[in-house]
Amino acid sequence: MKSKGMVYLVGAGPGDPGLITVKGRECVQKAEVIVYDRLAGGGILAHARKDAELIYVGKGPERHTLRQEEINSLLVEKASSGKTVTRLKGGDPFVFGRGGEEAEALHRAGLIFEIVPGITSAVAVPAYAGIPVTHRGIASGFSVITGNEDPEKEGSDIDWPGLARVKGTLVFLMGMSNLPSIAAQLIKNGKPGETPVAVIMWGTRTSQRTLVANLDNVARRAEEEGFMNPSVILVGGVVALRETLNWFEKKPLFGCRVLVTRSREQASMLSGAIEELGGEAVEFPTIKIEEPEDYGPLDRAIGAADYRWIIFTSANGVVYFFNRMFRLGKDIRELKGVSICAIGPKTREALEGFGIRVEYVPSEYRAEEIAAGLKGKIAPGERVLLPRADIARKALAEMLVKEGAHVDEVVAYRTVAGGGGREMVRSSLEKKEIDYITFTSSSTVKNFVGLLGEKDPAGLIDGARVACIGPVTAETARNTGIGVDIEARSYTIDGLVEAILEDRSRGMV
Repeated sequence: MKSKGMVYLVGAGPGDPGLITVKGRECVQKAEVIVYDRLAGGGILAHARKDAELIYVGKGPERHTLRQEEINSLLVEKASSGKTVTRLKGGDPFVFGRGGEEAEALHRAGLIFEIVPGITSAVAVPAYAGIPVTHRGIASGFSVITGNEDPEKEGSDIDWPGLARVKGTLVFLMGMSNLPSIAAQLIKNGKPGETPVAVIMWGTRTSQRTLVANLDNVARRAEEEGFMNPSVILVGGVVALRETLNWFEKKPLFGCRVLVTRSREQASMLSGAIEELGGEAVEFPTIKIEEPEDYGPLDRAIGAADYRWIIFTSANGVVYFFNRMFRLGKDIRELKGVSICAIGPKTREALEGFGIRVEYVPSEYRAEEIAAGLKGKIAPGERVLLPRADIARKALAEMLVKEGAHVDEVVAYRTVAGGGGREMVRSSLEKKEIDYITFTSSSTVKNFVGLLGEKDPAGLIDGARVACIGPVTAETARNTGIGVDIEARSYTIDGLVEAILEDRSRGMV
């Protein structure tokens, strides 16, 4: 008989995927089942196992996917079957998260559970809006109050007269539908109408919006400007500090949603750079990196002893080449006397990570410039090895052969179509919710079009600006009917990000 499972009740933080705790992320990584809310998905779920079962139980202002009792039963059912379950909740599970109710249900069923606290939106969301909940000389404390008290209750448990007298900061969570009555109750019980109020919607995300008003007009202003849940409402003098301390909304890519089409294994560098600059990276891995179908050619090349040069065209090629070499029982001493060329700084870094000294890095990454730079370095008749992707362009090899070199191209890894999140991406493009689309290789372009099944890709992406890592990728995009708005001058991820920043600074988005 299978033993009972385990449930982790995890606070995912307020929305920014980087704000989940280390322990919370570990619980996501090891879970067989993840039960998550609408405020706890996004980039956090990217850490899940590939075989994890993902169950959405989100509750919106107008509808619930599952009632709380059904969520409790679901957790009990999955854990009772022996599964390791992570219940992923926005903010902290014990701050108006109903985590206590879920823990009670698990206890009644005799199941083991752990509580993993999260960063509550009551503190984090104001911080991202430049508002500290306490500040010397202004507020020596803060109170966190539900803005969504159970409407079926007789009377209220909220001490409105007491709250109106509090000199510290008042923080109301999920209270947009009740904002008029919240403001009215505070004023009725003595809070001055000119008290500053901030309403922060989708806090800590690139879609964050902040409204600053007074207590006597905040409800009207919020309705006029379309504020709704999820929002945090702050009442108190600390709101005035936003004018000085606002930092997140001043980041250069704040408010931008950038589609990242790289493989999931490689997306983190570009996604991280976008998020560091205040943007939101929407990952749509159009390619996957996999092992060769037949290792024979690569194994024979690794076993050969007469190559004068090995040219690595990507960090992927480096990783797969050396992993295979080590699996065959060989080490870097096999490369004694072999000169190494690395195309691009990241390829060089990957080689240096294996303790390999790189002899030549071309300043330009197009085949013509690479071949020209190697002219005179590779003597006629010398053997050259190119371990690369199965779909790599033949131009470099052909040019080296023309110069008299004997070139062996071998498949070190395969690039195959990805496609996770296709419908979400299509919907976002149709709704004009994507500001930039990034392409880092020709294969990302081709697979992007193929996965979306578009006969008119330009029509689908109309409204988004297209950024390509270099001229070869840009040419592929144009050949598929996609107009290119941005072309990086330096054919690297850093160069691509810099080009997007320049475009944004010109007010193009």
